[in-house]
Amino acid sequence: MARVSPPRSSTFARVPARAATARVVGRSAPRNPARRRSAPPQITVALLVRHGRTPTTGKELPGHASGLHLADEGRAQAERVAERIAAIERRPVAIYASPLERTRETAAPIARALGLRVRTEHGLIDSDTGDWTGSRLSRLTKKPEWGRVVRWPGGFRFPGGESFAEVAARANDTLVRLAGAHAGETFVAVSHADTIKLLVATAAGIPLDLFQRLVVSPCSVSALAFGAGGPPVVLCVNSTASLSELAIS
Repeated sequence: MARVSPPRSSTFARVPARAATARVVGRSAPRNPARRRSAPPQITVALLVRHGRTPTTGKELPGHASGLHLADEGRAQAERVAERIAAIERRPVAIYASPLERTRETAAPIARALGLRVRTEHGLIDSDTGDWTGSRLSRLTKKPEWGRVVRWPGGFRFPGGESFAEVAARANDTLVRLAGAHAGETFVAVSHADTIKLLVATAAGIPLDLFQRLVVSPCSVSALAFGAGGPPVVLCVNSTASLSELAIS
């Protein structure tokens, strides 16, 4: 039987070995989607610390009163919260405090423990309680207007002072600005009970008229996390224990 040879016109037969290899090597490999990993989002953590106890805590409405210093118990509370904050793995890079003495005295031991200086931030100040500043709570709770403070704070303004809506707006603007300045970092903001409660309520989407249901004790820590473009997340409220497990679950 006659032997059949492959046709000489075969295309592959005409291509030199080097050229064929070059074509294969030069061809771009398909991209693997699994290899294209986006960078993890930057998480900014704000540690909101209420000032320590003063001689009038729970007895008078301090507002913007000056000359109000920490009691001995309050100074001890400030030392303890400084130890707790200094022990967290993700150490704060900045510490801010309202301009009032009780917050700055609380911030001082925290700043020492972190090797930082305290920066004054007016937006963190307490509510301007106007004509009620320095009044005893036992007398204020008997006023007809006090019912609105507790049950309808969204419709209340302190006589000659701020409304809770105004406090919430300027405190939130301040915190968002600070979070932007410390993107991907942790910072401390030492403030006041109502101011912190309003910040937490805003972050959690709690209506203004319900913010008084939150509790923020002296030298407690409430933590908020800010992501890239997303809403803030409440990590803890009124914590007086270890801060080592702060994380977004």
